[in-house]
Amino acid sequence: MGASTNTILIIGLVWPEPHTTAAGNRMLQLVDFFSKQQYNITFASASSKTEYSFALETLGVLCQKIELNNSSFNAFIAKLNPDIVLFDRFVTEEQFGWRVAETAPWTLRILDTEDLHSLRQVRETLFKKNTPFSPTKWLSSAITKREVASIYRCDLSLIISSFEMELLTDTLKMDDNLVLHLPFQMDKIDQGEIDSWTSFSSRKDFICVGNGKHTPNVDAILWLEKEIWPLIRKSLPNANIHIYGSYLPERIRQKHKPKNGFYIEGWVEHIDEAFGSSRINLAPLRFGAGIKGKLVKAMQNGTPSITTRLGAEGMHGKLPWNGSIVEDPKRFAAAAVALYSDETQWQQAQLNGKQIINELYDKEVLDKRLWDKIQHILHNLMGHRRQNFTGAMLMHHSLASTKYLSKWIEEKNRGI
Repeated sequence: MGASTNTILIIGLVWPEPHTTAAGNRMLQLVDFFSKQQYNITFASASSKTEYSFALETLGVLCQKIELNNSSFNAFIAKLNPDIVLFDRFVTEEQFGWRVAETAPWTLRILDTEDLHSLRQVRETLFKKNTPFSPTKWLSSAITKREVASIYRCDLSLIISSFEMELLTDTLKMDDNLVLHLPFQMDKIDQGEIDSWTSFSSRKDFICVGNGKHTPNVDAILWLEKEIWPLIRKSLPNANIHIYGSYLPERIRQKHKPKNGFYIEGWVEHIDEAFGSSRINLAPLRFGAGIKGKLVKAMQNGTPSITTRLGAEGMHGKLPWNGSIVEDPKRFAAAAVALYSDETQWQQAQLNGKQIINELYDKEVLDKRLWDKIQHILHNLMGHRRQNFTGAMLMHHSLASTKYLSKWIEEKNRGI
């Protein structure tokens, strides 16, 4: 492909942290994709960088600090004049989408949902009330209406989970021209990698990974420590579990109990090494959304996983899981002990993980799917938008309401 002057602006709620979040890895995959299509990439965010923020400049990405409720953004995007603007989640589109539409109306607007935030939040609320989830309850939530409105306002939304794709197209009857199923874009696992994996006999212990800012992870660790791990430890008295993750809250750090084989390790830079030396990955998730980076990472390192139905949701299609999917603590612990102790079953689970990655997360296939979709819309953007009357209507109301609220805040800030 020849030289290109194509430009994309990515607006992030936060600066990507690939070593702490699946969302950070997802963003780097998208950056890699657009870089290979020879786009000039600018990443902008109103947030502050952290010690875990990735140095995007090393990838040739220009970084720009922007402000909320400030017309300086309009001047910035008018000068940049991007062909594409990508929002990293729906709240970012709410904050800046109307400014993009007003200042650069013929820019292709893409929303990367990462996961359906409304689905995650509704499930958490229902879980705390001990109420079963249903699509009807999801649809009745205010945050669902906000997120779905954001999807409609954009020209294309990237949906990471097959379950969430079905929820939008089957339950909501959303036009599939507006959404694209795009899970993690991964390199295939070849035989050389498989040969380099540590053997069953050379591995030991269990691993559990989760960012402490993510509520489902905190709940999973607490549930694991209280109800699941004691059952595993009773059957495997010499086994230990190591909990890894950044931003772990104090109530999690207090669970560090070496005498019980329960180790709170915190953040580690090279999580692949930890996965590669562990025999089993545990992910007892009781609520949440999207697809789980920790489970994909385990597959990439040849580590079978025990998780829940929700943990594996939208991740493996009709392929066999790379371990076991169970719900209650006793069955979860029993499955973990069985897999930990059976080399033949363990090796089959490992190969199942390889099949899932190679068939469902193949970067070459997914990159082509995304590129073809973008090109199709870019070549007929006006016609594409004419078919999305709901989006045009919602953008009209967004410009009429969000715009003036933002301008009021901007004027108020000037008076302070």
